[in-house]
Amino acid sequence: MENLALIESFSEFKDDKLIDRVTLMAILEEVFRSALKKKYGSDDNFDIIINPDKGDMEIWRNRVVVEDGEVEDDNEQISLSEARKIEPDFEVGEEVSEEVKLIDLGRRAILALRQNLISKIHEHDSTNLYKQFKDMVGEIYTAEVHHIRPKVVILMDDEGNEIVLPKEKQIPSDFFRKGDNVKGIIESVELKGNKPQIIMSRTSEKFLEKLFEQEIPEIFDGLITIRKVARIPGEKAKVAVDSYDDRIDAVGACVGMKGSRIHGIVRELGNENIDVINYTNNTSLFVTRALSPAKVSSVKLDEENKKAEVFLKIDEVSKAIGRGGQNIKLACLLTGFDIDVIREGVAAEDDDVELTEFIDEIDGWIIDEFAKIGLDTAKSVLAHSVEDLVKRTDLEEETILEVIKILKEEFEN
Repeated sequence: MENLALIESFSEFKDDKLIDRVTLMAILEEVFRSALKKKYGSDDNFDIIINPDKGDMEIWRNRVVVEDGEVEDDNEQISLSEARKIEPDFEVGEEVSEEVKLIDLGRRAILALRQNLISKIHEHDSTNLYKQFKDMVGEIYTAEVHHIRPKVVILMDDEGNEIVLPKEKQIPSDFFRKGDNVKGIIESVELKGNKPQIIMSRTSEKFLEKLFEQEIPEIFDGLITIRKVARIPGEKAKVAVDSYDDRIDAVGACVGMKGSRIHGIVRELGNENIDVINYTNNTSLFVTRALSPAKVSSVKLDEENKKAEVFLKIDEVSKAIGRGGQNIKLACLLTGFDIDVIREGVAAEDDDVELTEFIDEIDGWIIDEFAKIGLDTAKSVLAHSVEDLVKRTDLEEETILEVIKILKEEFEN
């Protein structure tokens, strides 16, 4: 009866952990054999029979009958007189099978059995979880916010698995509340001791790729391929797409009518601005497209050093550089080229002066602010009104007026 109760107790783990019956039986046998080995020195001569349907089990010890006084190993041999207490017709050389009750192992051994079982099941659980999520690295996953900490958000999936979303893997505009569903990509699975730690990311370029695959059937079906991706998470991204079928407009298919297809992706990424461009093996053309929405006049390539000089009209320069230099930074990441923007016609104006020449009078951070909007010479700054410069930079009006005064004095001199 005590066997039945113990097995029923162990079966609770099967229900709680969703372990399949075969695995549970294997773990149970391993645990019992470990206990038998500890008590008797060997488990080789024991048969363990587990009946999961009835929730019962039996342990039988097999020993060989020897003459009285000739027992050398109590575990593997039994004297003739002891054997005949079990069955009166046993003879020397025959094998005796005797049932071992769990209670015979002792209360302490039974408690150790239970602890060992818990440990084995947790170990099995962790191994399975590690394998399960290791196979999902690079895939989109959704889980619910369980706990919010300053440097990490702890998520829980439907099966109670814990997933970690570190602060640096969150989009800057992300704001979560307990119970929110969060979508991201399984970026890595690491073993911390015996427990797997599952890391999610929302800033990975792969996450953007997978969102495109989810939302755009032509990408999912392989008709359109994503060739390159560059991201500044939550701010701006550039995606280069290609199609082997000339009849398919790859960019149009990704964006959709009036942006209908890409809108869901943009919303998921905290209104990240996404430029989709056509990929090409023509490097000059690819650099030109990567700098969109700016219109490039010409490109001079240094393939060996991965550098590109891009010539634009003055009113296109700020578009090429973008707010905070984001556009040109992404173009460099996308193409793999270090891109220099050159204004057409400026080189011929011998009387113009680079802003860096005024470093003794104008702080470097102020010069950088002008450079962010494509203004890096004295005349390019003076060509704009004070109101326009205040609007397009993070500089105060007083600072801009002081800069203009310094620049005008240079030309007056």
